[in-house]
Amino acid sequence: MELWYTENHTENVRFSTKVNNQLVSLQSDYQHIAILETEEFGKILTLDGYLMVTEKDEFIYHEMIVHVPMATNLDIKKVLVIGAGDGGTIRELVRYPGIERIDMVEIDSMVVEVCKTHLKQTACSLDDPRVTIYYEDGLRYIRNIDNEYDLILVDSTDPFGPGEGLFTKEFYGNCYKALGDKGILVNQQESTFYGSYLDVMQRSHKKIKDTFKVCKVYQAHIPTYPSGFWLFGFASKYYDPIKDIQAEDWNKLGLKTKYYNTSLHLGAFALPNYVKEHLNEID
Repeated sequence: MELWYTENHTENVRFSTKVNNQLVSLQSDYQHIAILETEEFGKILTLDGYLMVTEKDEFIYHEMIVHVPMATNLDIKKVLVIGAGDGGTIRELVRYPGIERIDMVEIDSMVVEVCKTHLKQTACSLDDPRVTIYYEDGLRYIRNIDNEYDLILVDSTDPFGPGEGLFTKEFYGNCYKALGDKGILVNQQESTFYGSYLDVMQRSHKKIKDTFKVCKVYQAHIPTYPSGFWLFGFASKYYDPIKDIQAEDWNKLGLKTKYYNTSLHLGAFALPNYVKEHLNEID
């Protein structure tokens, strides 16, 4: 008998991949956690039935959420990561020797433990001495932080369940307060291709735009995410990711990447017309 994992991207669109084996099926205090071994994408992590990470294409998401802000300001020393229980964002951050401190806030400790055991490809750097993990709600944690970080990465799930509070105006305002004078905020910002995701993206972008001096959107192609077209938000009190990219210095670091490069960095901010139109509706 064949086993298939299926996720509803919309009421009319489904994504399916053949499953060889179910390795984990657990219910935490917050969500259902599963690790499946698939034919095409290797091991995959799902939360409440929604696909979060696959071994085959995770590098795209994690490289783009980390290296775009880092190449914009290579002097970043203190980083806050909210979410990121799979560890992929941490893996990319620890490659920078100049980063002195990485605080990770993840609400569900069980996600981290499962990924350490079954997704070592992404969770391989969570024990780096610069990393401190706080198991608590990101919205609650950041309320008490003031002028502390150079970079905040919001590596959250979609805006439902545990991730819902990470798409609010209060949260973005607290992120602004927690950043230093030249701080950068990057968050995953859904997609515009399907209507339900478009609504989330527009509301999120508007709240960030009302808060930060610099507010831009950039894109990546992630095959297993809804429509395969995904967006990130870049917000800053000071830095412009296009004007201020430190391409030469970043390339001197010699970091080996599979997706990101400094030419693509610039190109990622060149958005398709239909996406620009959706952003102009907000403006």
